[in-house]
Amino acid sequence: MSEAAADLPPAAGTTTPTVRNVAVDAYRGFVMFLMMAEVLRLAQVAAAYPGSWAIGVLAYHQSHVAWAGASLHDLIQPSFSLLVGVALAYSFSRRVATDGFAKAFTHAVWRSLILVALGVFLRSVGRQQTNFTFEDTLSQIGLGYPFLFLLATQSTRRIWIALGVVLGGYWLLWALYPVAGPSYDFASVGVPADWAHHYSGFMAHWNKNANAGHAFDTWFLNLFPREQPFIANRGGYLTLSFIPTLGTMILGLLAGRELRAASPRVPLRWLLVTGAALVAAGVLLHVIGINPIVKRIWTPAWTLFSGGLCFLLLAGFSWVIDVRGWRRWAFPLVVIGLNSIAAYVIAHLWERFIASSFRTHLGQGIFETFGTGPAPFVEGVAVLAVYWLTLYWMYQRKLFLKI
Repeated sequence: MSEAAADLPPAAGTTTPTVRNVAVDAYRGFVMFLMMAEVLRLAQVAAAYPGSWAIGVLAYHQSHVAWAGASLHDLIQPSFSLLVGVALAYSFSRRVATDGFAKAFTHAVWRSLILVALGVFLRSVGRQQTNFTFEDTLSQIGLGYPFLFLLATQSTRRIWIALGVVLGGYWLLWALYPVAGPSYDFASVGVPADWAHHYSGFMAHWNKNANAGHAFDTWFLNLFPREQPFIANRGGYLTLSFIPTLGTMILGLLAGRELRAASPRVPLRWLLVTGAALVAAGVLLHVIGINPIVKRIWTPAWTLFSGGLCFLLLAGFSWVIDVRGWRRWAFPLVVIGLNSIAAYVIAHLWERFIASSFRTHLGQGIFETFGTGPAPFVEGVAVLAVYWLTLYWMYQRKLFLKI
């Protein structure tokens, strides 16, 4: 087969049998475990032990950074988004061959709508009315998924070009939007005027709640019925971040194609070199003042930087599981990874119910018997155990929540 032919997706009507990629499932499970492990409340534990360096480090990596940079926790959403692209690379040809392109694309659009609706639903729990907001992980993936599906029909070269267009066009949109002037009321949008993370000069185009994405949301989100008018997202998160998030999913599609094409060999060199290049590109854009690495507004530099780190993590899981053959340790992660949507929903809906049930049936002070400092952690371990046992029960009965 020529290089040009190898660069194209399999023709409709053909399908290539593939073995499930355990490394991808384990990586997805690891990401979802990090998300579920928020119940451990390590920041609260660290506050009780201010002299503990180890707990402080763990707490830092279970929290989002204030603005620029990244912690391990900041890699949850890009990893999950990237793995959506990886999964599509494995399933696209089979879906099109089985259903035809029109039906497969209709399913992709339907899946997109369900993801967005589920994201809105979970953000509305405990509210007086529906909280129409679209910056959460599921909504962001849903908004970009139909475009990703269409890109899966293209050659790898064209997909790389599309990535450049998406990120470059999004960067230009922000670069052309006027910088907030000296009279801009940052306090009115939840940002202190003397906030330590304000940028000056050209980088000020990416200041919190004073940017193109924020301007869009103050118009778009107020089109929906709300408890009160939308003024700003206190974390700086944005609806339009789905565009560079699509870039992250595109990187996953590219990685998935490489993994699938190389199978059963693992393309470790490609993953490592490409990952390192993406990280370097993101850092370079940040250092020379072209674009900051900020996850909360999902800058193009963040797409490259976090995407590169995800490639390196994927390479690590692939090396351990597929090259070295060490698989048994990953089973608890695979249980989670095979039911990632169920894990996401459980983590968002069950925490209070499970914790209160423990206290109701075992005593209100059950977790404090271990000491007031460790109590949040012990409670979190108990809740996390229930999460996993539920997913294990589903795994044993082959109950997998799919959209």
